Amino acid sequence: MSIAGLEGLQRFLVTLDGHVATVSMNAPPVNAQDRVFREELPRVFDVLGDTPDVRAIVLTGEGRAFSAGADLRERPNLAGEPGAYPRHNRLMRGAFDAIMECGKPVIAAVNGPAIGAGCVIALCCDIVLVAEEAFFAMTEVDVGLAGGVRHILRFFSQSDARLMIYTARRIPGPELLRMNVASACLPKAALLAEAQAIAAQIAAKSPLAVQAAKRSFFLTEEMSLHDGYRYEQTQTAALSTTEDTREAQRAFIEKRPAIFKGR
Repeated sequence: MSIAGLEGLQRFLVTLDGHVATVSMNAPPVNAQDRVFREELPRVFDVLGDTPDVRAIVLTGEGRAFSAGADLRERPNLAGEPGAYPRHNRLMRGAFDAIMECGKPVIAAVNGPAIGAGCVIALCCDIVLVAEEAFFAMTEVDVGLAGGVRHILRFFSQSDARLMIYTARRIPGPELLRMNVASACLPKAALLAEAQAIAAQIAAKSPLAVQAAKRSFFLTEEMSLHDGYRYEQTQTAALSTTEDTREAQRAFIEKRPAIFKGR
C-alpha cells in the first residue's frame, strides 16, 4: 500500500502492512548517507508520524548493510565553502531528530554493519534488534573526526562508550545484546519478521496511549524523577478523557480485542 506524501523517494523504500510501516534505507551498495538521504529521511518520518493508519514503524537497510554512515565523498567540498558545515550539520541533526521526535514508535532491525551515522540512526530508534552478523562501530577517529558521543552515551556505559569512540572497534551483535544495547540478537533471516511482529503488537494497543508513552520517554529523559513523573501524570489525566481509553478499559473487562479510533 502506498502512502500519500512519500512519492518519488530516491533513498528509501516504504511499505505499509496493516498499521505497520517498514522503511528500508535503499542507497546501494552500503546505504551511505548523502545530502539526498538526509533530506528525505525527515520527510519520511514526518509523513509517517502524521499518517493515522501508521501506528508503528520498522527501520532497516536494503542489502548487506544497515548503513555505513556519512558519505565521505561529500566531506572535501564542505571545508572550503563558507557556511557549508553549518548547513551539513543542521541537516544531519534534523535527520536524527526526525526519528526521535516521530510520534510513532520506531524499531531498528539492524541487518548488517551500522557505522558512524548509521550507528547513531539505530540508536535514535525506540527499540533495537540486531542480526547476529551485524555490528555497531563509531569510526570517526579513523578519519580525523569525533562525532556521535552524546548518542552513544544514551545506550552504552561510560567506559564502553569511550572504548567504542576512542578505538573505533566493531561491537558485534551478540555483544550488543550482552551490553543491553539491543533487545534481541537474531539470525538475519528472522530479524525483519521479528521486528514487524513487535511493531504489530504495538500497533494493536491504543495509538493515543502509545504516542503519549513515546512523548514521555523523549521529554523526561533529562528531567528529575519528580518532574518526569509529574509530566507522565498529566499524560494519564489527558488520556483518561479519550474515547480510546474508555474503549480499552471496556474491552479489558469484557475480555475482547479493543477497536481504536484514535480519539
